[in-house]
Amino acid sequence: MMDTKTLQKICDSDSVSEGNIIRVERDGLPPLAVYKLDGAIYVTDDTCTHGDASLADGELDGCSVVCPYHMGAFDIKTGEPTAAPCTEVLKIYTVIVRDGSVYIEGDG
Repeated sequence: MMDTKTLQKICDSDSVSEGNIIRVERDGLPPLAVYKLDGAIYVTDDTCTHGDASLADGELDGCSVVCPYHMGAFDIKTGEPTAAPCTEVLKIYTVIVRDGSVYIEGDG
């Protein structure tokens, strides 16, 4: 069976620093939030599932991102809500870091 996953470059790996979040916009994708935590890079949708807020404007608290609007939070590794009022799962992406670039997997 042929692999139908494609890699989409979203940013350079050095564009996000440890403990921080950046917002990335690419054609054909929703706005993305890119996080660096303990040397690993994670990518989720940038828009909070509770309200129209950019999670890149929020803060990391351990492995949770805290939304700047209502202080709800999500686990950046699983997308699961970790604080009210958030109840809907946040979309996460499979990340591959290769040759100084961050890629996410998508269906091709």
